Amino acid sequence: MITPIELVIFDCDGVLVDSERIAVRVYVALGAELGWPLTEAEVIEKFIGRSIVSNFEQITSRVGPNRAALWQERFRQLHRAAVDAELTPVDGILEVLDTLTLPSCVASGGRPDTMRHTLGHTGIYPYFGEGRIFSASEVAHGKPAPDLFLHAAKQMGVNPSACIVVEDSQYGIQAARAAGMRALGYAGGLTPAQWLEGPNTTVFDDMRELPRLLADA
Repeated sequence: MITPIELVIFDCDGVLVDSERIAVRVYVALGAELGWPLTEAEVIEKFIGRSIVSNFEQITSRVGPNRAALWQERFRQLHRAAVDAELTPVDGILEVLDTLTLPSCVASGGRPDTMRHTLGHTGIYPYFGEGRIFSASEVAHGKPAPDLFLHAAKQMGVNPSACIVVEDSQYGIQAARAAGMRALGYAGGLTPAQWLEGPNTTVFDDMRELPRLLADA
């Protein structure tokens, strides 16, 4: 017997807001500037979907703590400026949120202040608000560990088996599976669809398909 869905857990970057393209561009630019040349494909593979802490650890191990600290500060500045200039909601997500009747929340590797800014800038914040936005900074281990999704489910009072996660990164999908949750892998962004495929996961590439997929889950 399949447990009915009681909670939809949304990732933020790449699922709600179209910010992954901005992040990749900034990572590539900073890598060239600070001693770790990276292609866009390498950035997607190494960083997209992981927590800020995990990414900072990777950068530190490669360029050292001083350059890593500069990288982190420059990333915040450049990312925020680009967000203010060009960030939009993921295509189709506002239509989904307007009609969604299931309880929902956000669980992301992003910093709480960054999420408030990006979700506010795109008009998505009111769909969730305080108390339904969870960050990897609240748990011991970010994605691909299950900690963040389990934390979100606990705070929302829902059993993990009754949760479904909407993710666009391989690490987020891995975290959902590790948490014992079903997953919907959004392949309409930067991550190749084959990186999302696997057990208990449905891959889709148009956010407007989401209501039907939730109804069928």
